[in-house]
Amino acid sequence: MNTANKITMTRIALSIVIIILLMFPFYDLGIDMPTYLINGNILIELRYIIAGILFIIASLTDFLDGYVARKYNMVTDYGKMLDAISDKILTNSLLIILACNGMISPIIAVVIVIRDIIVDALKMFIGNNSSAVGAIYIAKVKTATLMVGLALTLFYNMPFELIKLNIADFLLIIAAILSVISGIKYYMMAKQFIKEK
Repeated sequence: MNTANKITMTRIALSIVIIILLMFPFYDLGIDMPTYLINGNILIELRYIIAGILFIIASLTDFLDGYVARKYNMVTDYGKMLDAISDKILTNSLLIILACNGMISPIIAVVIVIRDIIVDALKMFIGNNSSAVGAIYIAKVKTATLMVGLALTLFYNMPFELIKLNIADFLLIIAAILSVISGIKYYMMAKQFIKEK
């Protein structure tokens, strides 16, 4: 396993830690997680702040592994596949958890998760007929937008919440729109192979 893939595996490990942190039944076990009152009306849980910090670190590895792979000629089909899987584990699990906790709209989570399932199927189909497909530009923009939106959500949209500007939800809506557009582009890439079948 090359260095780029090891960085990707680190993202998967951090994703699992974030999932456990946000889903662990602290309150059911009588463990009180610290909360902080900001500006007199914004209640922030410490576990979301910790998850936010870990999420930012994990998100940075998404850019780092690609940079290392390109710079040191470590780009492989396995790496492309592993990178896509790790991104989905990180973002989609968080989308589902945040939607279940009422912190984001379930519609955003459903649109992005369904799109990712369809795109992954299309990528596999294209891969079986040519070679593994990396992320296209608009998909990378979608991922970056999604990650910033999720990070802001974990930090309770701070500091924008202080001025009642919901940047977190705005970015997640943009990410959902870009998800649909990039999904259509992936379909167009696969269309020629589908016609041959």
